Parts: sequence; structure tokens; C-alpha cells
Amino acid sequence: MTNRPEGDARAERNQRRAAARERAQRARLQQKRRQRGLRLGLQVGLGVVLLAAATVVTLVLVDSTKPAGPGPSSMSQGGITIGQDLKAVSGSTSPQPSASDGAAPVRITMYVDYLCPICGAFEKTNSSYIEGLVDSGAATVDIHPIAILSNRSQGTKYSLRAANAAACVADSSPDQFFAVNRALFAKQPEEGTAGLTDAQLTKIVTGVAGVQGKSAITKCIDDQRFGKWVDERTTAVTGGDIPGSDLTEFPGTPLVLVNGQRYEYSQPFTNDEFRTFVITAAGSGDATPTPTPSASPSASAS
Repeated sequence: MTNRPEGDARAERNQRRAAARERAQRARLQQKRRQRGLRLGLQVGLGVVLLAAATVVTLVLVDSTKPAGPGPSSMSQGGITIGQDLKAVSGSTSPQPSASDGAAPVRITMYVDYLCPICGAFEKTNSSYIEGLVDSGAATVDIHPIAILSNRSQGTKYSLRAANAAACVADSSPDQFFAVNRALFAKQPEEGTAGLTDAQLTKIVTGVAGVQGKSAITKCIDDQRFGKWVDERTTAVTGGDIPGSDLTEFPGTPLVLVNGQRYEYSQPFTNDEFRTFVITAAGSGDATPTPTPSASPSASAS
């Protein structure tokens, strides 16, 4: 066997080493390219995520700072005025002359929350009496739905949604507002529960006899069209802006005033107590409760 020259063997080993070094260098370059591509992909992906997050935050901020739209035209001062025959008094929260004797009717003003249990108790005790006075023209009633208990319904904001539903009726079917107000209290859920769904609210308010514009009311409730307006009015009222009153601090719901005088009720409610207050606030020297809703406190005062 012939041995290979030592020089040839050394040259071959050098070639193998050089080839191995070249392969290793190519592998390192490929690894670096992959790493750069990965970093670039991560940077692009992170940029897209950050841009999306910034867009969402911007939209939320814009939406939260967007001013509330106008309320229903029948609620120029945050409440709707119901007058004789239980019809809405257009564009006014001021007492209108009684059809029977020309005297200014007694003005009853109520701030209510549809989740407030005390509001429900007042409604149950005195609503029929108020209805009789208003229907006959002896009184008007301004009803201001607000939402001070929105955080008492397991996150569903029932107070706000119910007040929005009432505002939807005031906008589309104001002459049925008094009846809808009674219906909402008749189906009042307990404080601390999730309350009624929007579908249930819609069924209640559109189920009241005579309600007009049912499709518009349904869409209004679904869209919470007056939700921001209700929230804005609630903030204003609780901050001391209380139309129909000289009060500078809001005492809570129900707030009931008669000719601007606050009814400081005792509980449990009694209709006799409220009748006495109505007569007294109307200016009567005789504080004896009226025996029937048809007896006019304004007539007694005159």
C-alpha cells in the first residue's frame, strides 16, 4: 500500500476545516436573519395591538365626553307636566288654569327613581288621589324620573334604563305618561336585584292602553336614546339643580313638593297625611283632609 504524502493529507484536513467553518458561518447568518424577522414580526404585531388599544381608548374617551343629546320636548326642565284629563301640558312645567273655576291648580312635583322602594310605597298609597286631582283639573303633577340607584341592580343599571324607557314614552306618547309611570311602579323590581330586562320594560310601557308610536318607543329603549340625558339630569338634580323647588341640596327620592313646599313624610305612608299637606300647601286654613279626590284643594283655598 502506498502512503499518501503528508502534505496532501494536511491540505485535505485544512479544506475540511474551511468547509466546516463556512457551513457554521452560513448557519449563524441564517439564525440571525430568523431572529431579526422574529423581532420585526413581534414589533409589528405589538404596534398593531397598541394602535388598536389606542383607538379603543380614544373612542371610549370621545364617547364619554360627548355631551348628552336633548331630552324629550315634553320634558323641557327634566320633568313632564300632566294636567287635566291626565294629558301632557306641552312645553311647560308651570300650573295651568283649571277648566272648572279659572283658578291656578295646585302644582305637585315629584322626583322618582323606578327602583326606589320608598317611591313605590308613596305611589301605592297616593297615586289614585293624585290622579283624581289632576284628572279633574284641581292639580297638575310634574314627574321627574331620575336614576340615583343605578348601582343597586347587579350592574344592569335598571334605574337608568327604566328612566330612559319613561323618557321614550314622554317623547313619543306623552299623553300616556301618567299611566306608564303607574305601570312601571306596579311592576317595580326589588332593590338589589337585576331588575327587568329591556324587553320586559318595553312590554310594560307599550302594553299600556293608548300608547302611541310603539315601534319608536321600542327602538328608543333598545338604543337607550335618553340614557345620557337621564344621567346628566340625575347629576344636576343631586348637585342641587332642582326645578320647581328652592332647595339647594337634594334630599333623596321620593322628593315630593306641593306648590314648591317639600312634603316631609312619615312612614308608613298614609293618604290622610298627604291630603292634609296638599290642602295646607294650597293655602287653605282648614287642614282637614278632603274626603274624595274630586274635592279641589285650590277651591278650598279660594
